[in-house]
Parts: sequence; structure tokens; C-alpha cells
Amino acid sequence: MEQNDLVQEVTRRAEAWLTDSYDPETRAEVKRMLEADDKTDLIDAFYRDLEFGTGGLRGIMGAGTNRMNIYTVGAATQGLANYLKEAFKDLPEISVVVGHDVRNNSRHYAEIVADIFTANGIKAYLFDSFRPTPELSYAIRKLGCQSGVNITASHNPKEYNGYKAYWSDGAQIIAPHDTNIIDHVNRIKSVSEVKFKGDPSKLQIIGEEIDKQYLADIKTLSLDPEVIKKYNDLKIVYTPIHGTGVKLIPESLRNFGFTNIIHVPEQDIPDGNFPTVASPNPEVPSAMAMAIEKAKEVNADVIFASDPDADRIGCVVRLENGEYQLLNGNQIVMILLNYIMVRNREMGRLLGNEFIVKTIVTTETIRAIAENNNIRMYDCYTGFKWIAAVIRDLEGRMRYIGGGEESYGFLAEDWVRDKDAVSAVSLMAEVAAWAKDRGLDYMAMLKDIYVKNGYSMEKGISVVRPGKTGADEIQKMMRDFRANPPKTLGGSLVCTIKDYADLNVTDVPTGRVDKMDMPVTSNVLQYFTADGTKISIRPSGTEPKIKFYIEVHDTLPSADKYDELCKKAEAKIEVIKKDLGI
Repeated sequence: MEQNDLVQEVTRRAEAWLTDSYDPETRAEVKRMLEADDKTDLIDAFYRDLEFGTGGLRGIMGAGTNRMNIYTVGAATQGLANYLKEAFKDLPEISVVVGHDVRNNSRHYAEIVADIFTANGIKAYLFDSFRPTPELSYAIRKLGCQSGVNITASHNPKEYNGYKAYWSDGAQIIAPHDTNIIDHVNRIKSVSEVKFKGDPSKLQIIGEEIDKQYLADIKTLSLDPEVIKKYNDLKIVYTPIHGTGVKLIPESLRNFGFTNIIHVPEQDIPDGNFPTVASPNPEVPSAMAMAIEKAKEVNADVIFASDPDADRIGCVVRLENGEYQLLNGNQIVMILLNYIMVRNREMGRLLGNEFIVKTIVTTETIRAIAENNNIRMYDCYTGFKWIAAVIRDLEGRMRYIGGGEESYGFLAEDWVRDKDAVSAVSLMAEVAAWAKDRGLDYMAMLKDIYVKNGYSMEKGISVVRPGKTGADEIQKMMRDFRANPPKTLGGSLVCTIKDYADLNVTDVPTGRVDKMDMPVTSNVLQYFTADGTKISIRPSGTEPKIKFYIEVHDTLPSADKYDELCKKAEAKIEVIKKDLGI
């Protein structure tokens, strides 16, 4: 579409928002964009509808069809309500749980969502204030609800908000319900179709009673309460980075038996502007800076963090030289799964029906750990809804003992069906005590894992391309990688290509093509080289970026060779980045 045509189209769409169907504040914002000489904001706000995808909604807050606001949230909720009434038409009452994080407008959006559900005759349990995302999943299952909605944009910048839809099993929605809901949402063509006026008789506020049950269940995950008694004064610095974790994570640590929890007071304050960090993401080192300073001040053993909706865990460890280092998501998952497997074996709990789950972009070292412990491992797509799908498929036949992904998500329990920083932080603290009892720390444990299972280093690179032009550029990059795959990466021949868009696995030397067994297709491309390197490429489903996951492998003969091997791996990753043009 030519620029003039595009401006005419977005102007037409924007003028429809100047009617009395929209509130005065929204109309004023739209009018400002229409009257501005620079049409960039207008185009970005109206060039498309904010897509209700398989993960719900996520976008910048503001007026416009491509923005998070009460009207896009309202249309999504009305569409979901319509589908729930169709899918559960035989139930005497349909019920949902509604939760939210600390972001600007989150409470406002959550109340509107609850009102729309009740206006449609659906009972809504609304949390009394912000809560961690995993608690919403827990509440859906505990209360026997058919669905749930959480207003959160996870670790996105402060300008964003989001809308996550959940099904009756407490997991984010997958097929066939995802496409069915999308279809119902897309049928909402006018704001007049959204029932905004709620029915108070259908609304129930929940809070502390769910908190208590949730924390009591998390405590049952403890595998060595005696070692916690011995090291209950472990110095733990924790920061919620202004998010929902402040509500329950310190309490869960105390519930496990830890008594020396050190706060970062400035970051204990819930604030959707996240004033002390550039990004409220625990995988970004700068987000951990204040916690690290506090740790140095008190000589802490370990630092934990959670993202704004408390589903992702961050962990910083103290090194032998007194400095602190951020663990990556793969390392956190490896440490937790290794501990769970070892303790289950020590306790005689491994009966041969246990399984773990990881995502396809998560390190293959986890596969080696599972094989060496005779535990079945399943691979799935990125996102915890796919881990939850594996748990659901195997429910009653096998015992889930843990699963995670490289993006700092872990789930130890099967009575929550989304990643859970509340339980993950609590268990990671227990691991620290357990390691200390053996004269080890996290880094010593990691080195031991690498010696026994093979060494790997993983590097994630995100190339950000915002706006319409950025989305087009990301699509072109994926087309180019498919049309012109690299012959070598890091000096090693590419021997296998997996394209999840058509589920083809190509053996490069022979040209043979086989099919993968996956539930659906996905826009993910993977290259595997002769020396074990794995490269994964995928556009983000929630942010304007394309993600590259580089994973290199080697053999670690002994722990004292770790630093040397790390330097070698880092150099190789730099070569691979150049090979990929990033």
C-alpha cells in the first residue's frame, strides 16, 4: 500500500473513534493524532487491529485499534465470553478468574474484563489486588473454573500491557480453543457489541484464602526440609523489581524455613513505571544492579529476582572471588532439574514413570541429564502452554517432576500450568542450602553437571524491529534464512535443518526430508551442525523482535578447565553471529 493510501485508510479508521461510543479522553487522543503533521503515531495506532493471537493480546497502551485500551480489551473479552457460552452451554454456571499485575491500567482493565464477563451471565472471581501470574493458573484449577484472564505484559517495557487467556486446565489456550476464540473475537465489529455494564451479583472478590492454599501447596515441593533447618540463615537478597512477586515470594521463602531474607526496599514498591530499572526483566543484568549492590553490602549467598508478573525467575550467584554473576535461564533449569532428579533418586521416588519437559530452543544438555538419570524428556514449542499440554496429555499415566525454558521460566508442580517464580525461587533457595551442606555452591554444581553431561554455552540475541516496517523486515529475514541456509556455522558443516513451518527435517548431506511429530506448525527454523551446535531462529510472538538462540557444545574434562572452555565457546559464538549476519 502506498503511503498516501495508507494515511487515508488509517484516517478513516481513526475517525470512527471520534463518535460518542468512545470516551472523551480517547477521542481527544485520536483527534491529536489526526491533526498532527507527522502521521507516524496515527499510522502505528490504526494501521491494523491489535491481533488477538494464540497468547492473547500484547501491545503499547493508548488510543487506537493497534493499542491496548478498554475497547480492544473489551472486544477480546466479549469474544471470549461468547465462545465460553458456546463451549460450556450445558453447564448451569460458567465461571472465570480474573487477575492482573502492577502495570499502569492493569487494575482498570481487569475490572472491565470482570464486568464484561458478569454482563454476559458468567461468574467472575476477581483478585482483590495484583497477584503473580501462576496464582491465576492455580486459582482456575482450585475453583473449578472454565477460563481465566490475566492482565499483564510480563517483562515488557512500561508502555506495554497485555491480556492472557487461560482454559479450564489452568494453561494458556491452545488448539482447538485458541483459533475458535480468535474467530469469535474477530466477529466483534463494533464497540456497541461489547457488554460493558457488569452484574455485581455475578462478581466475587478473592484473595488471601487462595494465597494461603497456594503457598501451602508450594511448600509440599520441598525435597529436603532438614537441610533448610540447618542453613535457615542463608543470606538471600530478593527483589520483585516493583512487581507482583513482593506479594508472595518472601512469604514462600519464610514458609520453606528461610529466615534471612534481605530486601531491596526501593524495588519492593509496586510501580508500573518501574522507576529504578531501564527494563523490568531479570534476564537483563542492569535490572539486577541494585540487588547486587545490596548483596555486596551484606555479603549475601545468593540473589533472586522475579519479573513484574512473577512467572520468571532471575538468579545471581556469588563467585569465589566475591563478585556476582547472573545465571542464564538454561543454567537455572539445569540446576533445578538436576536437583529434583538427584533428590528423587536419593529418596527412592524414581519409579520409572517420571518425565520432564523442555522447549525446542532450550539447551540440549538437559536431554543428556535426563538420559543419564533414566528420565523421559519431552520437547515442545516455546511457551509454557506447550509444556502444560504435555503435562495434560500424560496426566494419570506418568509423573511430571519439572520443566522449563531458556527464557527464565520453570515449573516444578503440576497443579499450576504456567511458569512459576514463586515455587522456582523457593526451590532454588533450597538447592543453595543443599549444595552448601555438601561444600558446594551453584557454580560448583554447574561445573559438575557439565563434566558429567557435556558442556554447553547458550547465547540469546534479539534483533528489535518495531512498527509495521519492522514486522515486514522480520518476515523478510525469515524468508531469506529459509531460501539461503548457511553451509557452515562456526566452522562446522550444517548437517540438519528443521523447519517447523512445514515440519520438514532435512538431512543436508543426502537431501533426505522427513516429517516431525509436532501438534501444529510454527514459524521456527533450526540449524544443527556436525559438532553439535544448534541455532534456532524465531520471530517473537509477543514483542517486535526476531530471536536467535545460539548453543555450542564441547567436553569438559574437569572443573578446573571450565574458564578456559568458556572463552573458547564465547569466541565460537562470535564467529557464528558473523556467519548469521547479526
